[in-house]
Amino acid sequence: MIRFEDVSVTYDGALEPTVRGIDFEVPEGELVLLVGPSGVGKSTVLGAVSGLVPHFTGGTLRGRVTVAGRDTRTHKPRELADVVGTVGQDPLSHFVTDTVEDELAYGMESLGLAPDVMRRRVEETLDLLGLTSLRDRPIATLSGGQQQRVAIGSVLTPHPKVLVLDEPTSALDPAAAEEVLAVLQRLVHDLGTTVLMAEHRLERVIQYADQLVLLPTPGAAPVLGTPAEVMAVSPVYPPVVALGRLANWTPLPLTVRDARRRAKDLRQQLEERQGNAPKGRGELRDQPHRTRSRKQPAHPELLGANHPAQTNALSVTRAHIHALRHITLTVTPGETIALMGRNGAGKSTLLNTLVGLVRPTSGSVHVGGAVPHKTAPKDLVRRAGLVPQEPRDLLYADTVRAECTAADQDAGAPPGTCRALLSELLPGPGIADDIHPRDLSEGQRLTLALAVVLTANPPLLLLDEPTRGLDYAAKARLVTILRDLAARGHAIVLATHDVELAAELAHRVVLLADGEVIADGPTSEVVVASPSFAPQVAKILAPQKWLTVAEVREALA
Repeated sequence: MIRFEDVSVTYDGALEPTVRGIDFEVPEGELVLLVGPSGVGKSTVLGAVSGLVPHFTGGTLRGRVTVAGRDTRTHKPRELADVVGTVGQDPLSHFVTDTVEDELAYGMESLGLAPDVMRRRVEETLDLLGLTSLRDRPIATLSGGQQQRVAIGSVLTPHPKVLVLDEPTSALDPAAAEEVLAVLQRLVHDLGTTVLMAEHRLERVIQYADQLVLLPTPGAAPVLGTPAEVMAVSPVYPPVVALGRLANWTPLPLTVRDARRRAKDLRQQLEERQGNAPKGRGELRDQPHRTRSRKQPAHPELLGANHPAQTNALSVTRAHIHALRHITLTVTPGETIALMGRNGAGKSTLLNTLVGLVRPTSGSVHVGGAVPHKTAPKDLVRRAGLVPQEPRDLLYADTVRAECTAADQDAGAPPGTCRALLSELLPGPGIADDIHPRDLSEGQRLTLALAVVLTANPPLLLLDEPTRGLDYAAKARLVTILRDLAARGHAIVLATHDVELAAELAHRVVLLADGEVIADGPTSEVVVASPSFAPQVAKILAPQKWLTVAEVREALA
């Protein structure tokens, strides 16, 4: 169905091809997963299938890509629209209409389908993706995860033969991600749809793949094989594979079920080493001095604030929707809290309220002793900083140098403060001063936004879905950075669907549902008790309360 024949792509101005030697075939009715570290060209490979590369992006494509027999060099994207449906990383750039139902119908209208066919397919898609209650909602009022589901639904309704998906579950909560992947599996198995997908959260998708295509390094030829074969050599792999490598299991397990069947001996070894068992995150909440005493804070003045943030019976109603209901929350210095819950639960609204972007309907919110929505931005940035879901929303200058200069001025910091922070957060070659922020990788863009926010040295740091688009190596760097900031006394609150990130980083998890707090406690207690939000290691080694491969490795050592 999809055929790459010795394909290379070189963008205008680039000295080397972004990808080269791409030569593989995706048979009809298979789900093929494209994996590899950030920056190896996965999005370029996907774009070549839909014709966006090179017709929209520019550059030179050598070799040949055919889809259902059509050559993408001679067929522009609109001439492939009836056979290829594409969902990119940013759903907002995908939308054409204003409401959910209109968006689902738009692609079919463009193809001239009969009204009765359109109506039936819209209803089917609303049911498949759990969007029925949102059918009349303006897209602009949806959460990021809800928008992601609408974007996927809008390409499903025309019934394309090929689906090309770039990070389709990145903004989805675990339950919604499972629903979407189950739909894709049904399309593949029951309708013979061909799916080519790139996804960094391999723990979610690898068990659904028929084949894996690994791009190990930029410009390297791809490695093809079954999921088990490729995972044995891949530089990126999910926790279940990492645990299998640690325990020397052969073949490597790809699912929690497979790993649990093999984990009896490992559980026995860990039982014998109970002295090394994790004490459970959350100690900071009751005895903060014990956790922080390992490292002298670099900013002792941060610890002078009693509470970087407090809310009391906080409620927010927007467009007749109760986004938050009676939220009472206290954030202490040096504490890392993960806000979790399904899409639309109110996580982003809570973060936005803490930085004054949303006005409370009732109740109170204080950040560093100030009321956010009544505090001037130049004063608030010294109390709280938010890195939004899309870090580029925070970046508006033409170069990294200009971004850092503006951040220094806005924060009243000495010149060079932001640039020094950026170099500290991203050691090594770093980022060139004259590069445009839009040309950075997802991880680099996130780090730049983090440096911009930290320039004002706020005691409270807020992050909304910080691991979207990050591979495992970039996520590990982010974890290291945030742990260091917490050790210096910064309070960190992050809204995330990434259960593995919460397991690695959070002292405490706050679960939201329909705008209400339904659980609040130490990470090891809250996530282990939740089938949806438990990390893979916790599921494999239950009832023992291990959360990460790193904890298991340390205990065995």
